[in-house]
Amino acid sequence: MRALRALRPRRLLAMAAAAAAAGAGSAARRGPVLTPETMNPAIRRVEYAVRGPIVIRAMEIEQELRKGVPKPFTEVIKANIGDAHAMGQQPITFLRQVTALCVCPELMKDESVPSDAKERARRLLEACGGGSVGSYSASPGVQMVRESVARYIERRDGGVPAKADDIFLSTGASDAIVNMLKLLVCGSGASRTGVLIPIPQYPLYSAALAELEAAQVNYYLAEERCWALDVAELRRALSEGRRRCNPRALCVINPGNPTGQVQSRECMEQVIKFAYEEKLFLLADEVYQDNIYAQGSTFHSFKKVLMELGPPYSDSVELASFHSTSKGFMGECGLRGGYMEVVNLHPEVKAELIKLVSVRLCPPVPGQMILDAIVDPPKPGEPSYERFQAEREAVLSALAEKARLTEEIFNRTPGIHCNPVQGAMYSFPRIDLPPRAVAAAKEKKQSPDMFFCMRLLEETGICVVPGSGFGQKEGTYHFRMTILPPTEKLKILLEKLSSFYTKFVQEFS
Repeated sequence: MRALRALRPRRLLAMAAAAAAAGAGSAARRGPVLTPETMNPAIRRVEYAVRGPIVIRAMEIEQELRKGVPKPFTEVIKANIGDAHAMGQQPITFLRQVTALCVCPELMKDESVPSDAKERARRLLEACGGGSVGSYSASPGVQMVRESVARYIERRDGGVPAKADDIFLSTGASDAIVNMLKLLVCGSGASRTGVLIPIPQYPLYSAALAELEAAQVNYYLAEERCWALDVAELRRALSEGRRRCNPRALCVINPGNPTGQVQSRECMEQVIKFAYEEKLFLLADEVYQDNIYAQGSTFHSFKKVLMELGPPYSDSVELASFHSTSKGFMGECGLRGGYMEVVNLHPEVKAELIKLVSVRLCPPVPGQMILDAIVDPPKPGEPSYERFQAEREAVLSALAEKARLTEEIFNRTPGIHCNPVQGAMYSFPRIDLPPRAVAAAKEKKQSPDMFFCMRLLEETGICVVPGSGFGQKEGTYHFRMTILPPTEKLKILLEKLSSFYTKFVQEFS
């Protein structure tokens, strides 16, 4: 018995060890809750070429250069995205002064800061909770800034009325675009919402539609006519879309991204009439409205054209238009300011929109502050006026020269075809690729233009985005390149890219 009692503790210890081992094995077998197979499948379908595989590889190459890995170049030139300040553009002084004063009111004591910047900052801070940009604002934005935006729109549109209650401030334009798409998307199967988007398009649209499980309905811009929008093509796309979904919205990007075209007023009138006839909600992406370069090209807002068409269009076509602090002459991408104006939106739907934006609390308040300085710039006679005007014109005239230069240098190279860059910040040239290059791309399971762009990056350090990331007609190949680098660096970039293309074609011919 004593022997049995002596064995008992050992047996209990052994049993405890076995239980612990079994538990550990069970934990090891459990596995993660969230896997590629169990995650939201809509997210897996999202693609965003502007920051896609080629940009990831560009960042890896930058790391390799820092570690001293030998390359046939000394730096990566990121011409893939419209990030003006990253490419060397200097901030506009008045915009930064107002923002800095709002963020750090102690700077009010600095006598070198102009009095009009200080006065603006004081008024903006008075409109903020507790007099601080660190407080939340109302979800649609600071009321004073919404009123400034409304006055800006009225000036821009030659007196067409705008109301602050129709203005929703946002985190850049992207946030507002996605919110409006969320309101529009419903149904499933053949009844699910379809949205007509231009091809080539800005990948935000295809990505958002994939995430929301809406149907993307492509209409093609006419490359042979400087990427013109053709209403006959809209009708073809709508007819095709109605066979598989319920198209409810039409998106127009003007000036175009990635294509750089500026729509004519006549074309815009036709688009509005088409939206009226086919009962489509109009989404007008107008973030490049300050970036107009080509002679004879003029920016007209869809809001202005709609209102000037009069009834029945002006009082029934639903419109949401978008603008941003990230583009234009300001290039303040990182501060994430923007706005959306809604027109003819059902009152109950507007209430739901207010609820939707409330979920995100509010847009970044510093972004709202700089937006106010952009839409209500210094006036003649005020201390900051002359410097503001000089800096603004310097940026826009330099961009106009770079737009001309890009078209000229690319079109000197046989096999590269570049339309005039009428506006925005990009060129979208078509490139002829030999059949052997197309076959080599297929072997690597890459699109031909991705294959070209990846080789360009590896051999020259130039990072551009393949046209397949924006959409293009079958059998055509493009790339998008920003015109933002400083003029001298842009010339070198264009010459290097053109030389590489010629060598690439020779290699695969």
